[in-house]
Amino acid sequence: MDEDDLQPQHQKKKPPPKNLEEMSIGALEEYIAELEAEIVRVGQTIAGKQDARAGAERFFKK
Repeated sequence: MDEDDLQPQHQKKKPPPKNLEEMSIGALEEYIAELEAEIVRVGQTIAGKQDARAGAERFFKK
């Protein structure tokens, strides 16, 4: 078993940052679009988790 499998997800090592100097302007613009899409996806996941938490809190406060 790999030691990384035992670490909580948030503590796993991050991949090294991309070398932006080697990327063309077009590739950089594409990379920005990918990152912005990922930010939206993360925001949606956070909102879903907040809704679930709020629902659980309402349920258990009764």
